[in-house]
Amino acid sequence: MISGIISGIIAGYIASRIQKGEGSGCLVNLFIGVAGGIVGSWLFGLLGIAAYGWIGEMIVSVIGAVILLWLFAKLRS
Repeated sequence: MISGIISGIIAGYIASRIQKGEGSGCLVNLFIGVAGGIVGSWLFGLLGIAAYGWIGEMIVSVIGAVILLWLFAKLRS
């Protein structure tokens, strides 16, 4: 559980740095990372791609979080 929270924070932070260029705060990064993991897993599942290990799951979470941040940015403008 603790490793999942830490992974979510790291994935959210990386995605927010990629998308906006700055971190968003620990709780926001956690939410973005966890939601990105769900979105990324769903999208990769649709494509038939599986990620294994911590690094693979982190990549999937970051990609999902970047897509999620991109969608939010499009909806806001």
